[in-house]
Amino acid sequence: MAALRHGLIVSCQAEAGEPLYGASIMAVMARAAAEGGAVGVRANTPVDIVAIRAAVNLPIIGIYKVDLPGTAVRITPTVALACQVADAGAAIVAVDATARPHPDGLSASDLIAQVRAQTGRMVMADVSTVDEGIAAQQAGAELVATTLSGYTGAGQPPDAPDFDLIQRLAASVDVPVIAEGRINTPEQAVHALELGAFAVVVGSAITRPQVITRKFSDRLGAYA
Repeated sequence: MAALRHGLIVSCQAEAGEPLYGASIMAVMARAAAEGGAVGVRANTPVDIVAIRAAVNLPIIGIYKVDLPGTAVRITPTVALACQVADAGAAIVAVDATARPHPDGLSASDLIAQVRAQTGRMVMADVSTVDEGIAAQQAGAELVATTLSGYTGAGQPPDAPDFDLIQRLAASVDVPVIAEGRINTPEQAVHALELGAFAVVVGSAITRPQVITRKFSDRLGAYA
Protein backbone atom coordinates (compact mmCIF):
# COMPACT_ATOMS: atom_id res chain seq x y z
CA MET A 1 0.00 0.00 0.00
CA ALA A 2 2.82 2.41 0.82
CA ALA A 3 4.25 1.86 -2.66
CA LEU A 4 0.98 2.96 -4.27
CA ARG A 5 0.40 6.14 -2.28
CA HIS A 6 -0.06 9.20 -4.53
CA GLY A 7 1.30 7.23 -7.47
CA LEU A 8 0.27 6.19 -10.97
CA ILE A 9 -1.12 2.71 -11.57
CA VAL A 10 -1.16 1.82 -15.25
CA SER A 11 -3.92 -0.44 -16.53
CA CYS A 12 -2.23 -2.78 -19.01
CA GLN A 13 -5.18 -4.45 -20.70
CA ALA A 14 -6.22 -5.35 -24.23
CA GLU A 15 -9.37 -7.15 -25.27
CA ALA A 16 -9.43 -9.96 -27.81
CA GLY A 17 -9.41 -8.44 -31.27
CA GLU A 18 -7.44 -5.35 -30.27
CA PRO A 19 -4.03 -4.81 -31.94
CA LEU A 20 -2.02 -5.24 -28.72
CA TYR A 21 -3.90 -8.27 -27.40
CA GLY A 22 -1.65 -10.92 -25.86
CA ALA A 23 0.15 -11.62 -22.59
CA SER A 24 3.64 -11.04 -24.00
CA ILE A 25 2.61 -7.63 -25.32
CA MET A 26 1.03 -6.66 -22.00
CA ALA A 27 4.24 -7.68 -20.22
CA VAL A 28 6.23 -5.34 -22.44
CA MET A 29 3.65 -2.63 -21.84
CA ALA A 30 4.06 -3.10 -18.10
CA ARG A 31 7.84 -2.80 -18.43
CA ALA A 32 7.41 0.45 -20.32
CA ALA A 33 5.03 1.71 -17.64
CA ALA A 34 7.53 0.82 -14.93
CA GLU A 35 10.30 2.67 -16.74
CA GLY A 36 7.99 5.67 -16.95
CA GLY A 37 7.46 5.75 -13.20
CA ALA A 38 4.33 3.67 -12.63
CA VAL A 39 4.04 2.37 -9.07
CA GLY A 40 1.62 -0.44 -9.91
CA VAL A 41 -0.14 -2.29 -12.72
CA ARG A 42 -3.76 -3.30 -13.20
CA ALA A 43 -3.97 -6.45 -15.32
CA ASN A 44 -6.72 -8.68 -16.72
CA THR A 45 -6.70 -12.50 -16.83
CA PRO A 46 -4.39 -14.93 -15.06
CA VAL A 47 -2.22 -15.46 -18.15
CA ASP A 48 -1.49 -11.74 -18.43
CA ILE A 49 -0.85 -11.45 -14.70
CA VAL A 50 1.70 -14.28 -14.83
CA ALA A 51 3.52 -12.65 -17.74
CA ILE A 52 3.50 -9.20 -16.11
CA ARG A 53 4.62 -10.64 -12.77
CA ALA A 54 7.68 -12.08 -14.52
CA ALA A 55 8.41 -8.79 -16.27
CA VAL A 56 8.15 -6.18 -13.51
CA ASN A 57 8.56 -5.92 -9.78
CA LEU A 58 5.47 -3.81 -9.14
CA PRO A 59 2.28 -4.55 -7.21
CA ILE A 60 -0.36 -6.00 -9.53
CA ILE A 61 -4.06 -5.31 -9.14
CA GLY A 62 -5.56 -8.33 -10.83
CA ILE A 63 -8.96 -8.77 -12.43
CA TYR A 64 -10.60 -11.38 -14.60
CA LYS A 65 -13.17 -10.02 -17.04
CA VAL A 66 -15.68 -12.67 -18.02
CA ASP A 67 -19.07 -12.32 -19.67
CA LEU A 68 -21.50 -14.65 -17.93
CA PRO A 69 -25.12 -15.22 -18.93
CA GLY A 70 -27.77 -13.45 -16.89
CA THR A 71 -25.57 -10.74 -15.38
CA ALA A 72 -23.95 -7.49 -16.45
CA VAL A 73 -21.20 -7.97 -13.86
CA ARG A 74 -17.96 -8.89 -15.63
CA ILE A 75 -15.03 -7.71 -13.48
CA THR A 76 -14.01 -10.79 -11.47
CA PRO A 77 -17.66 -11.81 -11.02
CA THR A 78 -17.09 -15.01 -8.98
CA VAL A 79 -14.97 -16.26 -6.12
CA ALA A 80 -13.49 -18.99 -8.31
CA LEU A 81 -12.24 -16.43 -10.82
CA ALA A 82 -10.81 -14.32 -8.01
CA CYS A 83 -8.85 -17.32 -6.77
CA GLN A 84 -7.33 -17.74 -10.23
CA VAL A 85 -6.29 -14.08 -10.20
CA ALA A 86 -4.65 -14.50 -6.80
CA ASP A 87 -2.90 -17.73 -7.78
CA ALA A 88 -1.47 -15.98 -10.86
CA GLY A 89 0.37 -13.50 -8.65
CA ALA A 90 -1.86 -10.50 -8.07
CA ALA A 91 -1.18 -8.68 -4.82
CA ILE A 92 -4.66 -7.13 -4.87
CA VAL A 93 -7.81 -8.63 -6.37
CA ALA A 94 -10.34 -6.17 -7.80
CA VAL A 95 -14.00 -7.14 -8.03
CA ASP A 96 -17.22 -5.55 -9.21
CA ALA A 97 -18.78 -4.25 -6.00
CA THR A 98 -21.80 -2.53 -7.53
CA ALA A 99 -25.33 -3.18 -6.32
CA ARG A 100 -26.16 -5.12 -9.49
CA PRO A 101 -27.07 -8.82 -9.16
CA HIS A 102 -23.97 -10.98 -8.96
CA PRO A 103 -23.55 -14.62 -10.06
CA ASP A 104 -23.99 -17.50 -7.61
CA GLY A 105 -26.62 -15.55 -5.69
CA LEU A 106 -23.99 -13.51 -3.89
CA SER A 107 -24.26 -9.86 -3.01
CA ALA A 108 -21.26 -7.64 -3.58
CA SER A 109 -20.58 -7.75 0.16
CA ASP A 110 -20.68 -11.56 0.16
CA LEU A 111 -18.30 -11.65 -2.78
CA ILE A 112 -15.81 -9.34 -1.08
CA ALA A 113 -15.87 -11.32 2.16
CA GLN A 114 -15.43 -14.66 0.43
CA VAL A 115 -12.65 -13.43 -1.86
CA ARG A 116 -10.73 -12.09 1.13
CA ALA A 117 -11.20 -15.35 3.02
CA GLN A 118 -10.33 -17.69 0.18
CA THR A 119 -7.44 -15.81 -1.44
CA GLY A 120 -5.76 -14.10 1.50
CA ARG A 121 -5.34 -11.06 -0.73
CA MET A 122 -6.46 -7.49 -0.30
CA VAL A 123 -9.62 -6.68 -2.21
CA MET A 124 -10.25 -3.56 -4.25
CA ALA A 125 -13.94 -2.82 -4.73
CA ASP A 126 -14.81 -1.31 -8.11
CA VAL A 127 -17.92 0.82 -7.45
CA SER A 128 -20.13 3.36 -9.16
CA THR A 129 -21.65 5.21 -6.19
CA VAL A 130 -20.79 6.41 -2.70
CA ASP A 131 -23.24 3.98 -1.11
CA GLU A 132 -21.56 1.07 -2.89
CA GLY A 133 -18.19 2.28 -1.62
CA ILE A 134 -19.43 2.48 1.95
CA ALA A 135 -20.94 -1.01 1.71
CA ALA A 136 -17.69 -2.37 0.27
CA GLN A 137 -15.69 -0.94 3.14
CA GLN A 138 -18.11 -2.47 5.63
CA ALA A 139 -17.69 -5.82 3.87
CA GLY A 140 -13.92 -5.66 4.35
CA ALA A 141 -12.57 -4.21 1.10
CA GLU A 142 -9.18 -2.63 1.69
CA LEU A 143 -9.48 -0.23 -1.25
CA VAL A 144 -12.40 1.36 -3.10
CA ALA A 145 -12.12 2.47 -6.73
CA THR A 146 -14.35 4.65 -8.90
CA THR A 147 -13.84 2.33 -11.87
CA LEU A 148 -17.49 1.69 -12.69
CA SER A 149 -18.88 5.20 -12.49
CA GLY A 150 -20.90 5.78 -15.64
CA TYR A 151 -20.88 2.12 -16.68
CA THR A 152 -23.81 0.65 -14.78
CA GLY A 153 -26.73 2.46 -16.41
CA ALA A 154 -28.12 2.97 -19.87
CA GLY A 155 -26.28 4.98 -22.49
CA GLN A 156 -22.65 5.86 -22.97
CA PRO A 157 -20.51 7.02 -20.04
CA PRO A 158 -19.41 10.66 -20.05
CA ASP A 159 -16.02 11.65 -21.41
CA ALA A 160 -14.72 13.25 -18.21
CA PRO A 161 -13.65 11.60 -14.96
CA ASP A 162 -16.19 11.50 -12.15
CA PHE A 163 -14.43 13.98 -9.88
CA ASP A 164 -17.56 14.39 -7.77
CA LEU A 165 -17.59 10.69 -6.89
CA ILE A 166 -13.86 10.74 -6.12
CA GLN A 167 -14.30 13.63 -3.70
CA ARG A 168 -17.43 12.27 -2.02
CA LEU A 169 -15.98 8.78 -1.64
CA ALA A 170 -12.79 10.15 -0.10
CA ALA A 171 -14.93 12.01 2.43
CA SER A 172 -17.14 9.01 3.16
CA VAL A 173 -14.82 6.03 3.63
CA ASP A 174 -11.72 5.40 5.71
CA VAL A 175 -9.99 3.08 3.24
CA PRO A 176 -7.91 4.40 0.32
CA VAL A 177 -9.87 5.64 -2.67
CA ILE A 178 -8.41 4.80 -6.07
CA ALA A 179 -9.41 7.21 -8.84
CA GLU A 180 -10.07 5.27 -12.02
CA GLY A 181 -12.10 5.91 -15.13
CA ARG A 182 -11.58 8.29 -18.06
CA ILE A 183 -8.53 10.03 -16.60
CA ASN A 184 -6.80 11.24 -19.73
CA THR A 185 -4.29 13.92 -18.71
CA PRO A 186 -1.67 14.47 -15.98
CA GLU A 187 -3.68 17.48 -14.85
CA GLN A 188 -6.77 15.32 -14.28
CA ALA A 189 -4.68 12.80 -12.35
CA VAL A 190 -3.28 15.52 -10.09
CA HIS A 191 -6.76 16.92 -9.53
CA ALA A 192 -7.94 13.47 -8.42
CA LEU A 193 -5.22 13.45 -5.75
CA GLU A 194 -6.19 16.97 -4.71
CA LEU A 195 -9.75 15.71 -4.14
CA GLY A 196 -8.54 12.98 -1.82
CA ALA A 197 -7.63 10.02 -4.03
CA PHE A 198 -4.94 7.74 -2.65
CA ALA A 199 -3.66 6.80 -6.12
CA VAL A 200 -4.71 7.08 -9.75
CA VAL A 201 -5.27 4.42 -12.40
CA VAL A 202 -4.82 5.38 -16.06
CA GLY A 203 -5.45 2.94 -18.87
CA SER A 204 -6.48 3.87 -22.40
CA ALA A 205 -4.70 7.24 -22.39
CA ILE A 206 -1.41 5.35 -21.96
CA THR A 207 -1.83 1.80 -23.19
CA ARG A 208 -4.24 1.87 -26.14
CA PRO A 209 -2.47 3.48 -29.10
CA GLN A 210 -5.54 3.12 -31.31
CA VAL A 211 -7.56 5.26 -28.86
CA ILE A 212 -4.81 7.86 -28.60
CA THR A 213 -4.39 7.97 -32.38
CA ARG A 214 -8.15 8.36 -32.89
CA LYS A 215 -8.19 11.48 -30.72
CA PHE A 216 -5.57 13.09 -32.93
CA SER A 217 -7.11 11.97 -36.21
CA ASP A 218 -10.61 13.08 -35.18
CA ARG A 219 -9.31 16.48 -34.17
CA LEU A 220 -7.42 16.92 -37.44
CA GLY A 221 -10.43 15.70 -39.39
CA ALA A 222 -12.60 18.32 -37.73
CA TYR A 223 -10.09 21.01 -38.69
CA ALA A 224 -10.15 19.92 -42.33
